[in-house]
Amino acid sequence: MSMPRHLSTAAALLCLSTAAFAETPDLGHPATLEEIAVWDISIGPDGAGLPPGNGSPQQGEAVYAAKCLPCHGEKGSGKPNDQLVGGLGTLTGDQPAVKTVGSFWPYATTLFDYVRRAMPFDAPRSLSNDEVYAVCAYILQLNGIIDQSAVMNAQTLAKVQMPNRDGFVPFSRQK
Repeated sequence: MSMPRHLSTAAALLCLSTAAFAETPDLGHPATLEEIAVWDISIGPDGAGLPPGNGSPQQGEAVYAAKCLPCHGEKGSGKPNDQLVGGLGTLTGDQPAVKTVGSFWPYATTLFDYVRRAMPFDAPRSLSNDEVYAVCAYILQLNGIIDQSAVMNAQTLAKVQMPNRDGFVPFSRQK
């Protein structure tokens, strides 16, 4: 006697689920190439994808003072957020590692990618390409990686040799 009730319940569920699959919420639309391009802003270690623009440490100091200093402190010293400068030589040994742009990051292009994508914290993606190049130049100069007179752009940033460039194991996504 309980078998027919289970069969009728199963049949009802099958009908309801089939009807549910037939209906869609009709949300959104397939992304266009133009919509994808706005978010396809990744920069590779070799600089592939770096946009036009340029900036110097002097220009970057002004942008940093206006947009970065409240979170990253005077000259990248940190507090309340991450320290950006210093830490060289702290990744090995018994002392705690100080992971900064200058001591830990393997590629200068990663700095550009991150700043452009996520900074400033309260207004991500609001900096112009020139401002991003300038802030990168300033942070790299504070870490002693580039000279005060250097100008960063798509060609020069990709050539910057970071102190920890050999501290990571290369990973290929190729099959």
